[in-house]
Amino acid sequence: MMSLTPIQQRRLRNFRNNRRGFWSLWIFLALFGLSLVAELIANDAPLVVSYQGDLYFPVAEAVPEETFGGFLPSEADYRDSFIADEIKANGWMLWPPIRFSYDTINYDLDVPSPAPPSSENWLGTDDQGRDVAARVIYGFRISVLFGLTLTIASCIVGVAVGAIQGFYGGKIDLLGQRFIEVWSGLPVLYLLIILSSIVQPNFWWLLGIMLLFSWMGLVDVVRAEFLRARNFEYVRAARALGLGNRKIMFRHILPNAMVATLTFMPFILTGAITGLTSLDFLGFGLPSGSPSLGELIAQGKANLHAPWLGISAFVSLSVMLTLLVFVGEAVRDAFDPRKN
Repeated sequence: MMSLTPIQQRRLRNFRNNRRGFWSLWIFLALFGLSLVAELIANDAPLVVSYQGDLYFPVAEAVPEETFGGFLPSEADYRDSFIADEIKANGWMLWPPIRFSYDTINYDLDVPSPAPPSSENWLGTDDQGRDVAARVIYGFRISVLFGLTLTIASCIVGVAVGAIQGFYGGKIDLLGQRFIEVWSGLPVLYLLIILSSIVQPNFWWLLGIMLLFSWMGLVDVVRAEFLRARNFEYVRAARALGLGNRKIMFRHILPNAMVATLTFMPFILTGAITGLTSLDFLGFGLPSGSPSLGELIAQGKANLHAPWLGISAFVSLSVMLTLLVFVGEAVRDAFDPRKN
């Protein structure tokens, strides 16, 4: 087991001392872990089916209707009364806690959609009859995965640009700063809307569009660290020993610059999630039908007589972003050299 250095021990101790951020991290990891297995929590297919002595796992494989006494070779609809009665007569089914996926429409509602919360639909349904609880779970997962991917990609690009500018300086730094000044002055949201309206966006296309502008947040802090450290004695000694610029940058200066990068990462993540939510709310985000918290907010705005839509989206987003902000504060305290 690799032992921690005294500095790493102090940082870990400072992070744990921030009890709010420490427990927020564990709560967020628990919620994210549950969302990663959303198919086992909310699904319109049973987890396990026992039929005539054989076991099937519809949650992981498509089982044709013919297997359960039907007539079609297509995947069985386990909510169909004929299939359900046939399996019940010859075996049993183990359902997940929520018997709906994010795109499953409940056709057996007693009231018009959007239906209020009930024992079948815990958080009610949206205006298309889809279960809100299932869409919140799947929407939480896709929001966090999108934010994490965008955060990592933004950090890679931002750190690389800031390192090159700060280490080489001169004309490279001057031209880079002028480009960033022009690029950062563009109306980001309008450009995202225009680009999203030209091409039908999906997860990766939307990620690429937002990456065009999200990398600039780290450039200044990394550039300042490289400008400060490039003339230190250990850098001059490494250069005198014949080390190339690339090794000096990534082996000796970059570890110090990563302190600022790690401090900013939770806040970049919250910005990525809110950016995706804003685009989904405006209708320029993920494809129609995708589980989206922003689309759920838009439904709540359009259906004021169904307050469970807006409340579900608001609580989900507020809990997610609050936990991430608390984690970011704990990370900032961990890397603060003034805290002992």
